[in-house]
Amino acid sequence: MNDQEMPVIGLVGPCKSGKTVLKRGLVSYGYPVKHIAQEHSFVPDMWKKIANPAILIYLKVSYQATLDRSSLSWSLEEYEEQLRRLTHARAHADLTIETDGKTPGEILRIVLDYLSSR
Repeated sequence: MNDQEMPVIGLVGPCKSGKTVLKRGLVSYGYPVKHIAQEHSFVPDMWKKIANPAILIYLKVSYQATLDRSSLSWSLEEYEEQLRRLTHARAHADLTIETDGKTPGEILRIVLDYLSSR
């Protein structure tokens, strides 16, 4: 398939939720993917204005998992602010994945299964 036949997939979620790794995996399968940094925007629907994806995937991650996944040092308040900024995107997501306790490969498989079922 070429890019015109494949829907653009948008990825949103807090920092360290796995967006970059998932994007890499989906691109390796030929999917056009937009990593949308909605968690840094004060505009609630910036995800739509930036990318207007045909499919929006929200990657959910706990505060503790963000700390465990990297040397990211941020406060619970900063994490919760990202969740607040992601409220609109999460409400409009076609697929939400809880990433805590899942490997990147498991998350990729969930998305590929979802895409093949559409």
